[in-house]
Amino acid sequence: MDNASVITMFTLSGLNDIANYRVTLFSLTLLCYCMIWLVNLTIIVTVIFDTNLHEPMYIFLCNMCINSLYGTLGFYPKFLIDLLSATHVISYAGCFLQAFVLHSSVTADVSILVLMSYDRYVAICRPLVYRLVMTRQRISVLIFVSWLLPFCLMLISTISTLTLRLCGSHIPKIYCVNFLIGNLACSKSIANKVIPAFNYSFYLSHVIFVTWSYMKLIRMCRASRKNRSKFMQTCLPHFLCLIIFVTCLLFDFVYTRFGSKHLSQGLQHFMAMEYLLIPPLFNPLIYGLILTKIRIRIHSVLCRKHAFI
Repeated sequence: MDNASVITMFTLSGLNDIANYRVTLFSLTLLCYCMIWLVNLTIIVTVIFDTNLHEPMYIFLCNMCINSLYGTLGFYPKFLIDLLSATHVISYAGCFLQAFVLHSSVTADVSILVLMSYDRYVAICRPLVYRLVMTRQRISVLIFVSWLLPFCLMLISTISTLTLRLCGSHIPKIYCVNFLIGNLACSKSIANKVIPAFNYSFYLSHVIFVTWSYMKLIRMCRASRKNRSKFMQTCLPHFLCLIIFVTCLLFDFVYTRFGSKHLSQGLQHFMAMEYLLIPPLFNPLIYGLILTKIRIRIHSVLCRKHAFI
């Protein structure tokens, strides 16, 4: 118990088994991180500066890209440093800050995906009242809540983890998460069981809402060729991104809690970071390729620059 008061650093799951490939992995990781910034910034800048894209669907997409940059900022800079370092440690405050950033980014992603589902539901199932429902004021409130609520919930969760007395300092992962920090506690508190259970239940309700909205959408689109076309154009990218997000999140959730130590460390590290690699990189690409307005706008800008050169 005395050791709990002197923990100032956490050790992260090491990268010693890939010592001979550090430079190669560093280069590939840096390239992926630069690509994440490039594709997300392209969407963000396009939506902000093109007034034709100042519609709910594109505004929500812009927020999702901003959130992707926020979430990856909590992981990649530290991971890149670790790839070139002989020791893999993180400060006590840095570990909790990283956990807060990653958790709040994930939950904000869920909230934004729910808003995008709601927007598509109203647009296709209730098109006559779409402009009355999705007003600028309501959109602003929805976006504000979609950021504020996850931050508040994750702040409460992080603070409850901070109150634990820790009897260990090794995090068996390449980044910090509240669950693994909580596993180092000398004893579990009621709050650290109730708060995560509430958060899981709360965001499970989000998933149920998205599932319900898509069941309604599919039912409406089956009866109308026009709605089917609208679904393929505007809902398909969201549906694909939703599948990628849920798959990666469930994969990480199951692995974090039930992962096998018999797997190679390289494979363990990939499974730990796949959520921070696949959705932030592929989601903007999917929207940029499928959504006609964004694709045309980006193409026109690139052609204009090419002609100028």
